[in-house]
Amino acid sequence: MTTDAYDAVLFDNDGVLTTLVDRAVLREAAAEAFAAFDVDPAPADVDRVTVGVSPDDLAAVCERYDLSPEAFWRVRDETSSRAQIDAVHRGEKRLYDDVAAVEAIDAPRGVVSSNQQATLSFLVDHFAIGSWFETVLGREPTPESLSRKKPSTHYVDRALATLDVAAEDALFVGDTWVDVVAGDRAGCDTAFVRRPHRHGHALDTPPTYEVERLDDLLAFDRVPVRESEAAR
Repeated sequence: MTTDAYDAVLFDNDGVLTTLVDRAVLREAAAEAFAAFDVDPAPADVDRVTVGVSPDDLAAVCERYDLSPEAFWRVRDETSSRAQIDAVHRGEKRLYDDVAAVEAIDAPRGVVSSNQQATLSFLVDHFAIGSWFETVLGREPTPESLSRKKPSTHYVDRALATLDVAAEDALFVGDTWVDVVAGDRAGCDTAFVRRPHRHGHALDTPPTYEVERLDDLLAFDRVPVRESEAAR
């Protein structure tokens, strides 16, 4: 690790910038996707396409109910995105109280998430934080996107290319082991935010930093901070 300031800082979204949505909300959205195809699925199959869905999960469920993976997944992503947007309007999904630390960072910033692109675009617009980021990348509503999720480096690499930054000069901030692994595999330094919902979350790949809040990032020498913030 060098001692130069980072040229870019990338952030995961859910659990880092915005709070998580209750799993029950996402499960109901998955059930709604089945209903759109007049399918009455087994509860285990609803669970299988609620969160953490793999390409194999999707293929197996769609084969069982004779569904097109492409058509089903598009609807499932639409219902999931709509459920999260509704949760924002109800005040259930919100920005963390330390998110202003992101604006204080004096370097190009980006968001790299395994959530839907439509959801991310809504969130940065609704919370008026889009101007903080040079790139906001989420998943496309396609089965292929499932193999590109973290810990794959696909979206991290795309963000770095968009920012024209070498991986070794960037920091990736996340709240799960997949964030740490994806950042590490891409060649970035990593920061793990151990929010209360991540107490006990195991990390086989050690992050460069571990913090409890986003404010803590501003104390690290390699994280450039705007002069107005540094003077406080």
